[in-house]
Amino acid sequence: MGFATGFMSDNQLDERDIAHRDVDITEAKSEEVYRDTYGREWTPPTFTMKEIYEAIPAHCFERSNLHSFSFVARDFFYIICLGLAASQIYRLESAPLRFLAWTVYTILQGMVGTGIWVLAHECGHQAFSPSKTINDATGWVLHSLLLVPYFSWKFSHGTHHKNTGNLDRDMVFVPKSKSEKIANKGANPAEFAEEHNENGFLHLVEETPLATFCNVVVQQLFGWPMYLFTDVTAGPRYPDVPKHKINHFHPESPLYRPEQFWAIIASDIGVGLTLTALYVAAQTFGWANVALYYGIPYLWVNHWLVMITFLQHTDPSLPHYRGKSWNFARGAAATIDRDFGFIGRHIFHGIIEYHVAHHYISRIPFYHGPEATNAIRKVIGEHYMRDDTNFFLALWRSARMCQWVADKGEIVFFQNANGLGAGGKKAKAQ
Repeated sequence: MGFATGFMSDNQLDERDIAHRDVDITEAKSEEVYRDTYGREWTPPTFTMKEIYEAIPAHCFERSNLHSFSFVARDFFYIICLGLAASQIYRLESAPLRFLAWTVYTILQGMVGTGIWVLAHECGHQAFSPSKTINDATGWVLHSLLLVPYFSWKFSHGTHHKNTGNLDRDMVFVPKSKSEKIANKGANPAEFAEEHNENGFLHLVEETPLATFCNVVVQQLFGWPMYLFTDVTAGPRYPDVPKHKINHFHPESPLYRPEQFWAIIASDIGVGLTLTALYVAAQTFGWANVALYYGIPYLWVNHWLVMITFLQHTDPSLPHYRGKSWNFARGAAATIDRDFGFIGRHIFHGIIEYHVAHHYISRIPFYHGPEATNAIRKVIGEHYMRDDTNFFLALWRSARMCQWVADKGEIVFFQNANGLGAGGKKAKAQ
């Protein structure tokens, strides 16, 4: 199933009881052969997590405080150097040059800030240090500086890792079902239940390229805060809980267990301290300076975080599961590695290039990601997913091709109303 174009294959499984297929897309030759959104054959693999563990060299599990903190020191060195350089921008006499300089600064600082975010992410997975105390203390500081509620995110992110690709329990970029897509358009799903009204459904949900572009812009600007405040990408869960409680800041949110109450409070305190520091800085140096030095780079961090996560879990090659068709090994494989060159490997610490291995065993430090990836590829073979398409083109392609999944079927692939790929349909003129 591997393709020379850079698109390879997907997923994983331990058990042999996959029963249903997505009748809206797949025309299976047998009950275990499917077609992804590109139209390529896909068969659930049969390797196990035991094989994955045995394939990875033991030293890949070793975590070094010195090695990990060297990356923290390096990234803060970059931050300080960029800040000092930005402090001299006022010397430029030309307003266009100053604008260009600030633009370059905010983009670069946002990239380095994203690297700091990734290091805190390592802490949340206990991959930064052998010490839980060091992991959580470091993660709390680094994430708080970026206005991220560390423990709150850590707990919900752990739920994501335990349920990746599971339409019922995952929490990150869970695809909307056909019925949810209809409801989001303000229509009644029951009106489109019959096959004869399929054309009406396609007219309802089809998007122009301009509409797709606007949706992507909104996602990139507001996706991260919306996730923190409303759990937006997790799908419609907790119907009986007041909406104001379903967020990452409420200590009694249904996202958390009662014993996690005080950890959520600690997360809120960390964010509150950073907001206080920003307020003091604004009173001292002015809001414009705070916006330039911190605010706009912060928006870039949010952009990269959302784009990276979206593309790790949204691709025409990736399946999603319901019911007994899901298990951990399959879910971990329902992710994809991509390539972002020097920025991805050096600034973003390989979170784009070695994400599949990370989902199998998340406590492996990122600096062992390349070796761990090579090891697991020997086990999963053609089911290893990698796509070297330009990162921004991949964002556009996924936004156009990955719009919803079928209401029925235990294994489903993305569909769209833009006529793209095997999962694409196109409305007929009425």
